[in-house]
Amino acid sequence: MSLLNQIDLNSLVVFDAVVEAGGFTAAAERLGVAKAKVSIQVGRLEEKLGTTLFLRTTRKVSLTDAGRRLHDECKPLLAGIQEAIDQVGHEQGELTGTLRLTTSVDHAVQSLAQAAAEFAARHPALQVDLRTGDRVVDLVEEGIDLAIRLGWLRDSSLRAVKLGEFDQYVVASPDYLQRAGKPKRVEDLAQHEWVALMLLPTPFTWKFARRGETHTLQVKSRLRVDSPGALRAMLRQGAGISVLDAYSVRDDLEAGALVRLLPDWSLPRGGIHAVYPQGRHVPPRVRQFIDFYKNWLTPS
Repeated sequence: MSLLNQIDLNSLVVFDAVVEAGGFTAAAERLGVAKAKVSIQVGRLEEKLGTTLFLRTTRKVSLTDAGRRLHDECKPLLAGIQEAIDQVGHEQGELTGTLRLTTSVDHAVQSLAQAAAEFAARHPALQVDLRTGDRVVDLVEEGIDLAIRLGWLRDSSLRAVKLGEFDQYVVASPDYLQRAGKPKRVEDLAQHEWVALMLLPTPFTWKFARRGETHTLQVKSRLRVDSPGALRAMLRQGAGISVLDAYSVRDDLEAGALVRLLPDWSLPRGGIHAVYPQGRHVPPRVRQFIDFYKNWLTPS
């Protein structure tokens, strides 16, 4: 009997997950199984091959030379098998597997969570794993299929599809404006209390435009946050002035909790992007969700 016939091919899938996730615990979370099962599968694979694939310490897991060779040879083959399975399922009109999505907490609440629920309802054989957070995650390390990101992309190692755009508004609460006065010119903004969103590439520099006229504003900030939700809460509390995207501030503007300032001036529009790792194979579930969500954001 050949060695191939003695090896459970699922163990190769588990082995690949450990390599891509960077550890047994992360691989178990990605596969949705217990960590002990991952360890057992890898151990059996090593036993059948008669070699050690990973060097394990209390702090990290790294590939041996044999493990690296096996991964280099097996990865394209596993990707080809997955692509064939996805394609057959797609031809039958059914999406399978797990679609792992990530975005900010605010955007999930405002839009993505509802869209993901609707997409899952249309594809009952598909599992959807939506993860939220305001930090930018490593898509490969965390096994994410697709990230929805708002703003301006900086990571050139990723592929992206632009789904739409959004406006940015300068806003403050009525209480703050009553106390500090309402700015009448762009230059006046620099004299106000400014709350900075540190997720932005340039949180203290803003470029305004109006009918061919431009103005670059430098601000100083005593208050700084790392979350759009926290920023909005501080502004509603009367902490100062800042910039929020039109999506997140819409309800507060309608309710009168925040006021848009200098509406005749505009700021650069931000983009809504579907971002996914570089690679040859993009599963049908990812391609279809990108098309679905683009239509969701721009209904006819």
